[in-house]
This record gives sequence, C-alpha cells and structure tokens, in this order.
Amino acid sequence: MYTIDVMSRVPVYEQVVEQTERFILTGILSPGDKIPSVRNLSVELSVNPNTIQKAVSELDRRGIVYSIPGKGCFVAEQAKAVLSESRRSELTGIKKQLMELKLAGISRGEIIEVIDEIYKPEREGIGND
Repeated sequence: MYTIDVMSRVPVYEQVVEQTERFILTGILSPGDKIPSVRNLSVELSVNPNTIQKAVSELDRRGIVYSIPGKGCFVAEQAKAVLSESRRSELTGIKKQLMELKLAGISRGEIIEVIDEIYKPEREGIGND
C-alpha cells in the first residue's frame, strides 16, 4: 500500500504523511480504519521506526488520526473534512500561479482544459465534487 521513493528530495516521513492523506481523500482509508502500526510499516518500508513515528505524530497533530493506547492508530471521523479545509486554504497559492500563467501568455482556455481533464467523470472518487 505505502511506497517510498528513496531518490525523492521529500523526507520519508512526509511521503508517509502525504500517502496517508491521499488514501483518506480517495476513500482507501475511511474514518475508524486502523492504519498500519509503526513497527509493521517500518519493516514493510525498511525505514527506521522513529521516522514512521514522526509521520504518525504529524498526522495526529493535524487531527487526521488518533491513537488508542494498546490498540493502535485510527483514521479520525473528521479526517476528510480537515484535509478538505487544508486543501481549500491552498487556493490562494493556486490563484497566484494562475496569475503567473496568465502573464506568461497561457490562455484561459488552456487552463480550463487542464481543469476539465482533472475533473473528468471517469476519475470519480479522486477529488471530484
């Protein structure tokens, strides 16, 4: 389920965080689902357990997972809403990028084509509204 790109400049713990968030947003993980234990994930990915624990702690800090001592970590009920709100706050950055594209001569039509491609019905369940 999880994969690590050892050649990436993105730290391993951030890769784990990003993949967990993507799994939640796409429905692979649902509220109440147990996420893999630190020990299991560290063995599966051949990564130091402290690195995985850092990812889990970050997910917990963001309110995406919660832990039950002796039972493990679970996807929080509000995880998808938290992630959606977080992504919504990124619209300011996207607006800035769109302004730069406009200045570079990229037409509105080209941008709309890309947006339409991303929101195609066959991509149902991957961020479509």
